[in-house]
Amino acid sequence: MIPTEYLMLAAGVLLLLSVLASKASTRLGVPALLLFLLIGMLAGSDGPGGIYFDDPYIAQSVGTLALAFILFAGGLDTDWKTIRPILFPGLSLAVVGVLITALCVGVFAAYLLDYSITEGLLLGAIVSSTDAAAVFSVLRSRGVQLRGQLQPLIEFESGSNDPMAVLLTIGLLQVLTEPNVSFLDLVILFLKQMSLGIVFGYGTGRMMAWLLNRIHLEVDGLYPVLMIAMVLLTFAATASLGGSGFLAVYLAGLVLGSQKFVHRTGLLHFHTSLAWLMQIVMFLALGLLVFPHQLLPVAGVGLAVSAFLILIARPISVFIALLPFQFDLPDKALISWVGLRGAVPIILATFPFLAGIPLASPIFNLVFFIVLTSVLVQGTFIPQVARFLKVSE
Repeated sequence: MIPTEYLMLAAGVLLLLSVLASKASTRLGVPALLLFLLIGMLAGSDGPGGIYFDDPYIAQSVGTLALAFILFAGGLDTDWKTIRPILFPGLSLAVVGVLITALCVGVFAAYLLDYSITEGLLLGAIVSSTDAAAVFSVLRSRGVQLRGQLQPLIEFESGSNDPMAVLLTIGLLQVLTEPNVSFLDLVILFLKQMSLGIVFGYGTGRMMAWLLNRIHLEVDGLYPVLMIAMVLLTFAATASLGGSGFLAVYLAGLVLGSQKFVHRTGLLHFHTSLAWLMQIVMFLALGLLVFPHQLLPVAGVGLAVSAFLILIARPISVFIALLPFQFDLPDKALISWVGLRGAVPIILATFPFLAGIPLASPIFNLVFFIVLTSVLVQGTFIPQVARFLKVSE
């Protein structure tokens, strides 16, 4: 049994290195999230840290918890007035865009890797959504300001497209493990996830504002504790009934942020800090979970799938999803480029382990490699691409 003080020492060192890495990321011109992942990998069993961690269930639980608070903070920090004009384009990207991305990557992966079409689509579904943690972090930490409706559209898409990716992943896992599952079952699953997520998200967001303004706590320090409890209850209650907890907490934050409530400035700062802590913990845990020596064998096909995703699948999905809306070519090109993959695909890549899929390990390593290249290439060059396309303010 490892002594408690050693665990605390390791946690303190990793958090300190991550905070310093976030400072260094600005000077190096790379996203901080990439450095968090690398620190986790170096601290793991293949690195000098020598920490052995090989539990997909714990990694999935940590990632889910962290992502709930990251999405809530993202919604809380988003002004509803900026979301309203881009609501329908954002929903189209979150649903149609994710579906098309999954189909394109799935067919390509099945052909390239000699997977069955269902296994290829599973890989496509896992990497189909953009990642809210990565998008929020890169846009705001790199000081990127985009013109017009681009920034709220990109942030809204990244916060609302996770349910579709989760649904596709769960549905395809059911197809692989339960051959008798029908298309109608998948449609019902989708409607249930989305409807409950919307209802619980809107309802709890209104309830949070009402409670904050009327509870009159004697100790101001308890208000953040109250907010943590409400976020946990929102996610857990929605998910336990079969809805999308991710969508619910994002909408709850969006609804709460559009209303007046006591200690607003302090609570906003608290949730911003909490979101950063959750990002660090999540990416460190996911970095610990991977074994770097297992990434080398998938590097070749990983680069091929990643290049296809970035240069072909993502642009196709964006252009088709935005066909009914008025966006010019530079806007669509920028939206295509800011399709960052991050923690969500890695968390979803742990699902095949828990489902007992034979290809679980190769899929996880491939997804991890795709995320690394996406954050490194797309995340690093967002400011330059925005300036080149003349869409930055």
